[in-house]
Amino acid sequence: MIFASIPTVLPEETLAELQKEVQENLNQLKPNVLMETIKDWLPELVAFGINLLIALFILFVGSRIIKLIYRMMNRSFVKMDMETSLKKFLLSVLKAFLYCLLGFIILGQIGINSASILAVFGSASIAIGLAVQGSLANFAGGVLILLMKPFRAGDYIISKDGEGTVQTIGLVYTVLTTIDNRQVVIPNGTLSNSALTNVTAMEKRRVDIVIGIGYDSDLKKAKGIMERVIREQEGILKEEPVEVFVSEMAQGAVMLGGRGWAATGDFWKARCGIMEQVKTAFDEAGIEIPYNRMEVQVKERHS
Repeated sequence: MIFASIPTVLPEETLAELQKEVQENLNQLKPNVLMETIKDWLPELVAFGINLLIALFILFVGSRIIKLIYRMMNRSFVKMDMETSLKKFLLSVLKAFLYCLLGFIILGQIGINSASILAVFGSASIAIGLAVQGSLANFAGGVLILLMKPFRAGDYIISKDGEGTVQTIGLVYTVLTTIDNRQVVIPNGTLSNSALTNVTAMEKRRVDIVIGIGYDSDLKKAKGIMERVIREQEGILKEEPVEVFVSEMAQGAVMLGGRGWAATGDFWKARCGIMEQVKTAFDEAGIEIPYNRMEVQVKERHS
């Protein structure tokens, strides 16, 4: 033992000197240990500081690049005449993706393993996707509709789930307003996966009417009246051809067909006006329009 030769009881002066010497040795030992520890950590601290500075530089430059790409894509979408809702969504997705990519680059630069973060993010994405797969189908349908543009806001469409004027095209639902002012909300997944008719897609529509006249009526006169009414009807395009013809020899009437063209917005007004004017003109000309009727004869029984 080091202190084996020390007597059991030491004089106070000797004990004080010994304590002083031990304290001096401890004071010399502490700074040396601390300095050695700092020296061991110094390369790693310097490397971390350099990586941190590089990461801050990457963040600064990357943010500027992302803003530049964002502005370029925004101008491209405007030139493409893309729907506002789709444009905002795609720009948001692009911005989020670029910032996530920048974040992974920065984490890798400062020494954080991004593989585990990607694994957690992927697992969470799969779980969320399974939970909302129905909404995702509608969302995908909305993106397809906004990209392919089978119809726009203001168009009148007919589908198996309803018909009406398109008010809004969202990313999940499309809202229609019917002619009697009811609101119909249709999932975009249904619209994108089924046939529909866009009535107002074209600038003009053909107006078709079919009216029956009696077999005893003057056919040539009836055709002339119908052609005149169609040509003079407000809303019928004067530069387009008008046709009148016999479409069918039906059981109780000769069916006359008439065709003209009207601007899409004037279609119903023109068609209803033609039907009314033809009926009035036929009545004035004495041309019979047959209709179903039943004759009842009552026979009296004589006793």
